[in-house]
Amino acid sequence: MSGESVQGAVTGGTAGERKAEQLGADLGLGEGRTLSAHPLRAAVMGELHARPFFPAETPRRFLHVAFLTSPAEAQAERAMVTELCHSRGVPGPAPGAKYHRVSFGGATLRWESHAEFSTYTWDMPSGEAVPGQLPFHPAAALLASPLTQLPQPGPLLVAVDLDLVMDTMEDAQIGGVFDRASLARSDVNDGRAEIATDFKPDPAGFVRILVRDRALGAEAAGALVQRVLEIETYRTLALLGLPEAQKLAPTISKIEARLAQVTEEMTRSVGLSDNHRLLDELVALAAELEADTAPSLFRFGASRAYQEIVRLRLATIQEEAVQGYPTWQQFLDRRMAPAMRTCQSVEERQGNIAAKLVRGADLLRTRVDVELERQNRDLLASMNDRTRLQLRLQRTVEGLSVAAISYYVASLIHLMAEGIHESGVDAKFGVHINPGAVTAVAVPVAVLAVWWVVRRVRSAHGEHD
Repeated sequence: MSGESVQGAVTGGTAGERKAEQLGADLGLGEGRTLSAHPLRAAVMGELHARPFFPAETPRRFLHVAFLTSPAEAQAERAMVTELCHSRGVPGPAPGAKYHRVSFGGATLRWESHAEFSTYTWDMPSGEAVPGQLPFHPAAALLASPLTQLPQPGPLLVAVDLDLVMDTMEDAQIGGVFDRASLARSDVNDGRAEIATDFKPDPAGFVRILVRDRALGAEAAGALVQRVLEIETYRTLALLGLPEAQKLAPTISKIEARLAQVTEEMTRSVGLSDNHRLLDELVALAAELEADTAPSLFRFGASRAYQEIVRLRLATIQEEAVQGYPTWQQFLDRRMAPAMRTCQSVEERQGNIAAKLVRGADLLRTRVDVELERQNRDLLASMNDRTRLQLRLQRTVEGLSVAAISYYVASLIHLMAEGIHESGVDAKFGVHINPGAVTAVAVPVAVLAVWWVVRRVRSAHGEHD
């Protein structure tokens, strides 16, 4: 293939990136003046042109595969795609590019990197049309040799074999390709084309999609092919939520049943120990539910987003029914909608149970708090009783201490009076001291004095405290 053809085919990492950069460039106003662009202007404006439609000349054959990828796998995948391109002598994707399109080996490879998956689409010439020959000839397994060159960054999820042909075959021939029981057919683009599939993998594992071109033109054909491939890709991704919902359903039912039992036990529980036990069980149930809810939150949200993309793509191609067959919209509504409702039901059950667990835990915490307050009240009442008793004992001791101290003071006065009387000191001064009388007079004075001192000491301590 010539260098010009290679350069013209490489759009994701070169021309496409330069176009995005131009869209986000500073605004020139002439006379050397410019308005500085926001750092995200290029990314925002370039997003509208990141994955453009490319013309497709009928007949063409498309092999489309999608892999689930983690962030680490997506990073490694970019390096593998770059290495594949360089090995064929063509430029690889630009740093940070989410899309790359390159031609080599007589076919065109289109690589796209998304949030949790990546896609590879091989656009190649269709086989020679032979009168009476069925579509999808030769089989995808014989055309899949280019796929052996692709890196596999993660597990395969989507594999599509799309055959874009002129509308020259009889309707009866379509029955020889698809399973009549699940065949969905639609006229699209105002009747300028027909799409048909049974959504079943062939022996090689590819889901076959037939596009019959009546009067599309290359641009419209390319747009229709891309939208049809997106419908199959996103409807498969949307259904990833169903296994998650089916896995969670038994656990949710078990938690619901145990929650009902705990709620019933709450009406009969008495005492702090019972309420603590029930509260611990509710907390354990909430932790178990949260452990399942956290991983499923992304999956169910992604399923809703993918389902909405499928709905929008189906609305864009403007389906019209082919007599005797369901349209793609009708087929997917009948088969896919119940799965989406199951995911929605499980997600709603998770939210309802979480709310009930919170309410139940709040009720039990309230009961526990009330029980603790009651115990605290009883404890304070008991402490008050003990304090009152201690105060009485203290007053009793104070009374006894007043009597004892007064006794010692009176005894000291009596000894002093006897000593003065026996030594004759009172006679020298012409005074006669009667120790008994002095003691009798000193007793009430000592009692009052000691009582007054004790009251002052107690009052001083009380004011200090």
